[in-house]
Amino acid sequence: MSLSQSLDDLHARARRNRWLGLFTLFNRVALAAGFLPSGMVKVLGERFTDLAANHPMGHYLNAFFQTGYYYTFVGVLQVTAAVLLLIPRTALLGAIIYLPIILNILVLSLSVRFQGSLLTAPLMLLANLYLLCWDYHRFRLIFPWNRAEADAALPVAEARSWRFPFRFVGGVILAVGIVFASVLFAMQTALMPMNRIGDCRARCAAGPDEAACLEFCACVHTRGEALGGCVDTYYELLEG
Repeated sequence: MSLSQSLDDLHARARRNRWLGLFTLFNRVALAAGFLPSGMVKVLGERFTDLAANHPMGHYLNAFFQTGYYYTFVGVLQVTAAVLLLIPRTALLGAIIYLPIILNILVLSLSVRFQGSLLTAPLMLLANLYLLCWDYHRFRLIFPWNRAEADAALPVAEARSWRFPFRFVGGVILAVGIVFASVLFAMQTALMPMNRIGDCRARCAAGPDEAACLEFCACVHTRGEALGGCVDTYYELLEG
């Protein structure tokens, strides 16, 4: 029996067991409960912990909090994954979104030796992997041992053509152009700290907001304050 057939048989036997079905439901609810509170804290813009800044994890989480909408973005993903896990039709999608987040949390916990999640993170990762295995039949074709079956769904070589995809190429060029123009516009109009204080100050030269801009550069590069606070100070100086 091939590896593919063995895994299919194992998955079928597991799917027929009602106890494993209940265990799957428990894992979905437990994982959702693990991400909903922590995700909502980020969505609401609140600090995730009161650990001291000198603590390795506290130092990381403080920097994480200062990233602004990236902090919110991760919270939205956590809440989304949790909600999707609770809906049977979308549980697999929720488990897929959940996986990189919980894997990152596990590696982070190990790297800074944070005992607060040294037990829960690996258990949550195992539960997440179990849920992915539970829905093995829905994504089994991505594995190399099922390549022949996956290839069978593709058009045969004789059916392929050399017709040039003008619309697709045009769409790619348009997309690249939009991204390029958007980045240039953002760099010219948005308040950018740049990578070095010299580059930051060069943007301020001869501008109508030169004094406020220079203060912004000093706030970020010299005093090392949070970006959000430096931006607020910049606009306060403009208004004042």
